[in-house]
Amino acid sequence: MKTRMLSKHTAQRNWVVVDVKDKVLGRAATQIASMLRGKHKPTFTPHADTGDFVVVVNAEKVRLTGSKWQKKEYIHHSMFPGGLKVYTAEQAVARHPTRLVEDAVRRMLPRTNLGRAMMKKLKIYAGAEHPHSAQKPTAVEARDA
Repeated sequence: MKTRMLSKHTAQRNWVVVDVKDKVLGRAATQIASMLRGKHKPTFTPHADTGDFVVVVNAEKVRLTGSKWQKKEYIHHSMFPGGLKVYTAEQAVARHPTRLVEDAVRRMLPRTNLGRAMMKKLKIYAGAEHPHSAQKPTAVEARDA
């Protein structure tokens, strides 16, 4: 038996819609990251981008457990003296409704050129509408607690 390794040119990519309304952020993000990498397929190839395109809707209605809305902090530094910015999850959703899902998924992917290529296949929308209906995406249920 020979192990067949796919390249990004020979991979079959599908479009998938994931609705994260009232879903726990971390559990949904692991499922989304797995689909972006292609780990749910029998043809998974670790060194090639063979995953699916993922459209995430209702990102602003994602759920955090416990008191993470007030206690979870997102940190950014401008690299200038005194440029540390710290804001809570509540403030992050108010400022950028899709940022929580985007950060959670990005931090679960490889920190390489391959991971950045995978992030380009992720489309996140705050509401229930998305402009990718022409690709005929299939709906996938996000994991719940």
